[in-house]
Amino acid sequence: MVKRIFNALIQLIHRAYIGAARWIDMMQHVISIKDFSRGTIDGILDRAAELESIACGGSSNILSGRILATLFYEPSTRTRLSFDSAMKRLGGNVIDFGSIEVSSIAKGENLADTISVLSGYADAIVLRHPKEGAARMASEFSSVPVINAGDGAGQHPTQTLLDLYTIRKESKLNGVKIALVGDLKYGRTVHSLAHALSMYNSEIYLVSPEQLKMPDAIKDDLTKSGTKIIETTNINDAIGVVDVLYLTRIQKERFPDPAEYQTVAGSYKVTKDTLKEVKDDLIIMHPLPRVNEIDPDVDSTRHAVYFRQSFYGVPVRMAILSMVMA
Repeated sequence: MVKRIFNALIQLIHRAYIGAARWIDMMQHVISIKDFSRGTIDGILDRAAELESIACGGSSNILSGRILATLFYEPSTRTRLSFDSAMKRLGGNVIDFGSIEVSSIAKGENLADTISVLSGYADAIVLRHPKEGAARMASEFSSVPVINAGDGAGQHPTQTLLDLYTIRKESKLNGVKIALVGDLKYGRTVHSLAHALSMYNSEIYLVSPEQLKMPDAIKDDLTKSGTKIIETTNINDAIGVVDVLYLTRIQKERFPDPAEYQTVAGSYKVTKDTLKEVKDDLIIMHPLPRVNEIDPDVDSTRHAVYFRQSFYGVPVRMAILSMVMA
């Protein structure tokens, strides 16, 4: 009885919220964080907060009868599985494209045809692809919403939304001081996150080796938005003053020249000793997987939130799915 009442309440909240979501101009596809207004982002984060209790072990029938297709041309653990978990928590089903080596892609089928076919099998498609712009192109051939799960060194909007949710829940979002550390050249997570943070009166420290600096186009956008940016190669310039330390791994797979990767591998590593002069309420985030950017001894400190950050991907993706598939 209690479960039935709970599910009925969730349904009422869902219907009311979907109306609000449309009012804040939620788009059909989720391709780039730059397509979102601050109002839309806040609405998604509010929706995720409402659904978090279900993500912790509950269930709902909000998306009962709906099917999500996941299509990953690159490896994924957290993004793929959190979408799978999110869909199933909402009562829907998932069809996974599986390994491209055993699909028609191995026979030479192009992305446009693959998307056209999948959109006839599912109510939404989650796509990860190694080429920047692939998700945008896929949306032009799909009759159902396409959700970008990462396109090369381009965008990763759902990661950004879970990052914003983490910052809002564990620290403060408006007016946050944050250091983005590591691979800022190829890192799609920091590209998307920097754009989103420009809507929240943030101050951003860009910490990277010279070879991996944030692209000029993104820095120009941040400056035009009025965002204060401080660029440095030394993590110590930022670590004592920021509210959020956001580390990324240096992505070997993005380097056209392996020798170039070797010159920057292991540039930054945070240990307990690194944290001696930080703010008491500093939080440390990482989109994962980590390689050696964060020593395991940091995991037990009050600053480490990266595993909770990973969990927050479930309620945030639940919110997105419920809004695009209603």
